[in-house]
Amino acid sequence: MSEVLSPQAKAPKVGFVSLGCPKALTDSELILTQLSAEGYETSKTFEGADLVIVNTCGFIDDAVRESLDTIGEALASNGRVIVTGCLGARAGDGGGNLVREMHPSVLAVTGPHATQEVMDAVHANLPKPHDPFVDLVPDPRAGTFGVAGIKLTPRHYAYLKISEGCNHRCTFCIIPSMRGDLVSRPVGDVLKEARALFEGGVKELLVISQDTSAYGVDVKYRTGFWDGKPVKTRMLDLVQALGELAEPHGAWVRLHYVYPYPSVDDVVPLMATGKVLPYLDVPLQHSHPDVLRRMKRPASGEKNLERILRWREACPEIVVRSTFIAGFPGETEAEFQHLLDFVREAQIDRAGCFAYSAVNGAAANELPGMLPLELREERRARFMAVAEEVSVARLRRRIGATMQVLVDSAPGLGRKGGVGRSYADAPEIDGIVRLLPPEKISKTLKVGEFTRARVVAAEGHDLIAVPV
Repeated sequence: MSEVLSPQAKAPKVGFVSLGCPKALTDSELILTQLSAEGYETSKTFEGADLVIVNTCGFIDDAVRESLDTIGEALASNGRVIVTGCLGARAGDGGGNLVREMHPSVLAVTGPHATQEVMDAVHANLPKPHDPFVDLVPDPRAGTFGVAGIKLTPRHYAYLKISEGCNHRCTFCIIPSMRGDLVSRPVGDVLKEARALFEGGVKELLVISQDTSAYGVDVKYRTGFWDGKPVKTRMLDLVQALGELAEPHGAWVRLHYVYPYPSVDDVVPLMATGKVLPYLDVPLQHSHPDVLRRMKRPASGEKNLERILRWREACPEIVVRSTFIAGFPGETEAEFQHLLDFVREAQIDRAGCFAYSAVNGAAANELPGMLPLELREERRARFMAVAEEVSVARLRRRIGATMQVLVDSAPGLGRKGGVGRSYADAPEIDGIVRLLPPEKISKTLKVGEFTRARVVAAEGHDLIAVPV
């Protein structure tokens, strides 16, 4: 039986590091909410903590190295480390757990989306505070966290995870082996959290999952209930409801990880009417049908191009961001040129690109035609040059326009300017709007609030604008 701390004992402190994507960040938020609800203090530093939790990423080799290095730093600085996240689910070369093989002294290892397993490990290694006079009384701090819990993002924006896992088996990806098949959250729970976030001051809600378009597929789009009304567990119905929740707060709803299924066509009219932001993050990965087949992607390049052109017809303001892979096994120069032509023709507003990385456990590693690393990197650079050319040209079209900008930074009430984002800019992955000093002396800027700004220039991936 574990030791119980006396009421007078100092609250135990847990160091916490969160690595990886927004989906991992939401897992971290759940763990931190539970730690705080149970009376643990949390810290961003290793020193002075009673133990450290590292939430890892295990998708590509660079992320694996960063995660293993961070675990090593935590062990060297603190010595007592619990590991969770995607890397925790990966097998090592010896057939055992990769983290255990590399760092055998860690206290515990769990996979992703494992709040209870992490808390069990914390309880086993660091007894939670106990006060017999208040343990049976509802925790007053729970009201502070609300339904949404603790958030690691700035107060004015938050990620809303609607599902876990993925049903696709793309040959370059090992996420299903770490996070499992698609499991959709009940629609009522998602909307309850969204409302709590809006009521807590969130002005931008970023909807995330492994496959947002597939929301509800696993439960056959069953009908749930929200505020006593039936709502289908389906992307269209969810997005409609989120738009209605956001409207009274003047807040944005932004959609990420949207596969280009035909069902997405039904969401675009909501963007044209302003219910949700005219922005789609679509992980296309490539354009050439043969490469997409080798990748085992769910759509062909020709259909993707047609679909994007239809989206632009239905909603001319729509911004499309995507990620691509250059140098996939067997990719010919002609197939790569097809990709460059696609980016130009589809007018992809924001594009990121990875040189193919032979992730341990990915089926694509066994495909014939693995390209030399130098060629993969050279194609990635060529791709980014074309993508930037397209992006810059589209940004320049905004010069002279007045846009709504969400302010992220405004020292001194923005009298000397600040930094914000337009609807075309997701935090941390897209560009920014650099705000010059306002034209009116009386005009001030406040973080987390919107301002109107006139675009006066484009610089790289960013816009320069004057608050009006």
